Amino acid sequence: MSGADPAPAAVVFGCVGLSLTADEKALFRACNPAGYILFARNIDTPDQVRRLTDDFRDLSGNDEILVLIDQEGGRVRRLRPPHWPDYPAMRPFGDRAVSGPNEAAHCLRLNYRLIAADLEALGINVNCAPVLDLPVTGSHEIIGDRAFSNDPALVAHLGRAVCDGLLQGGVLPVIKHIPGHGRAFADSHLELPRVDTPLDELRRTDFAPFVELCDAPAGMTAHIVYEAIDAGGPGSSSPAVVQETIRGDIGFDGLLFSDDICMKALSGPLGARVMSVLDAGCDLALHCDGDFDDMAAIAETCPPMRPESLVRLNSAAERMDDSDDFDADDAKRRISAFLEG
Repeated sequence: MSGADPAPAAVVFGCVGLSLTADEKALFRACNPAGYILFARNIDTPDQVRRLTDDFRDLSGNDEILVLIDQEGGRVRRLRPPHWPDYPAMRPFGDRAVSGPNEAAHCLRLNYRLIAADLEALGINVNCAPVLDLPVTGSHEIIGDRAFSNDPALVAHLGRAVCDGLLQGGVLPVIKHIPGHGRAFADSHLELPRVDTPLDELRRTDFAPFVELCDAPAGMTAHIVYEAIDAGGPGSSSPAVVQETIRGDIGFDGLLFSDDICMKALSGPLGARVMSVLDAGCDLALHCDGDFDDMAAIAETCPPMRPESLVRLNSAAERMDDSDDFDADDAKRRISAFLEG
C-alpha cells in the first residue's frame, strides 16, 4: 500500500462461504477492510480458494491486501488433505528439539517454508503462526500441542525458525498470543480467562519468548485478564496490557492484531468491541465468524487505520522475501527423517 492510497478500515473480516455473496461484495467494497481471514468453511479446492482471494484483491484494488489463515499444523489447520499435506503440530518439533535444537529449528524453517508455498499459491499472504505460549500444568487444552514447549528459550529459538521459513516463502508470520495464553485455565473462545501470576514471574516466563521475537513483523493479542497488569478487563482491550506491556515491557512494535472479537471472552456490542481493542492500541481488529449483519454494523463505525498502524503494515509487508532457492522434496525428506528418527 502506498502512502497516497486511502487508509483502509482498521478491521479484518471473514466471509460466510466458498465464494462471496453479492451483499458481501457490496459491503466490502464500501467498507474497504484492511484484510480478510479464511476458515474451513471457505476452503474446498485450490482453484476455488484462489478465486476467492482474487475476489478480495479485485474488491480492494490492492494486490497486497492482507489475506490471513490459521495454518499452524496439527489440530489448527484450515487446509487439509486431500488437496494439501497433513502438517504436524508444533509440539513434536519441541519434544525432539530437547536433544537437537539446531536440527529442530532447521526442519521447522523448512516445514513452514513448505506451508508458505502452499499459501502463496492460493493468494494467502499471512499465516497466524507461530504460537509462543508456554502451557503450565492444568491449563486449558486449547493451547496444548500447539505450543512447542514450556521452556521459554526453546520456544523462542523454534518460533524464530517458523518466522524465518514463512518470510522466506513470502508469507507474513503472526506471533501469538502476546503477551501469553499458556496460563489460561479456560478457553477464551467460550469465557474470559483470568491469570493471577505475579508480574515478575510473567516477565521471566510467559513474556520471554515474545521479548526474544519482539522484532517479528506481526503479532496477535490474547483475550485474557492479567490481574498483575490490569484486573479490569481483557488484555486485548486494555491500554495497560497493549501499550505498557506489549509495546513497552516486551518491546514489540510490529503490526498488532486483536484476537477474534467474536469470542465470548469479550462482551458488549461488536462495534464497541472493535473500538475497545483499537483504543487500547491494537492496529487491527479481527472479526472472524462472517456474520453479515454484524459486519455491516461494524462497518458503520470502524475508523480507518491510524498513520502509525499504516507504517507498521507497510514495514511488515517489506519483510516478506519469497526466495526461490528451495528444494521442496529435499525439505520433506529431511523433516520426515527428523520426526521419525
